[in-house]
Amino acid sequence: MPKIRPRRSARFILDREMNDGNSAQLSAVTRFRELHESGCFVLPNPWDIGTAVYLHHLGFQALATTSAGVAFARGRPDTRPALPLDEMLTHIREVAAATPLPVNADFQSGYADEPEGVAANVTLCLATGVAGLSIEDNTGHAASPLYEASLAIERIRAARQAIDASGIPIVLTGRCEAWLVGEPDPFRVALERLVAYAEAGADCLYAPGVREPDEIAEIVKAVSPKPVNVLMPGPSAILSVSRLADLGVRRVSVGSAMARVAWGAFIRSARSIAATGTFDSFADAVPFAEINDVFGQRS
Repeated sequence: MPKIRPRRSARFILDREMNDGNSAQLSAVTRFRELHESGCFVLPNPWDIGTAVYLHHLGFQALATTSAGVAFARGRPDTRPALPLDEMLTHIREVAAATPLPVNADFQSGYADEPEGVAANVTLCLATGVAGLSIEDNTGHAASPLYEASLAIERIRAARQAIDASGIPIVLTGRCEAWLVGEPDPFRVALERLVAYAEAGADCLYAPGVREPDEIAEIVKAVSPKPVNVLMPGPSAILSVSRLADLGVRRVSVGSAMARVAWGAFIRSARSIAATGTFDSFADAVPFAEINDVFGQRS
């Protein structure tokens, strides 16, 4: 007589799914940390599931979300925050689940001002399956655009403690917005803060807006041996991946650039149709089969 196996409870099934999810996340975290140890890699920024899948298809090794990209796709400006917390967590979870690649979350300012709130929200972000996340020091207020230095450092320290408490060693990026908020002396402010963020527990340091090779090299030297991320929001006559690698940069992200490239093609086509009544702009469209076949492989 065959043995009757007991039915597995919903709790057992849920626990197993969580364990499987944790295993996948830990694998992605391990790979993400390895990428930061040597060389220089490009971290492109998809803004939805489809763009994440296609970037994986092209062979990129890791991905990062973009607050601007997802905000524009939903008809919103890239303000602080770009999306409500629950909506952003859902978006991050979708991108993280779309491919096996490590994903870094653009978690803006952590959806809180005080360190305790940052820690609580970082814990929520961890549960989306990401391999890393960034915390910035932009307050979102024009009168005082950067958090006071000691508070900004405590916010990074709180994020570090939340990550350590989780047992999932995701990569924490400390991000200084000095260039983006128009600080009079952005290099000095960014250099001082990034060093402090590294000491507070950030694994990777990032000051979007720095473009001068000498300044990039100085930041790399100041926070060494921790890796530095550089943003490339547009074309550059002097900075390429190989040049950034020579400067000691480990990670290159593109922010909203790819999303804006897509918007540029869409806007030019729409304007052409509105102005001329013709459809000549469709000549630049990617063939239907090229996209459809890639997505068909996921079925």
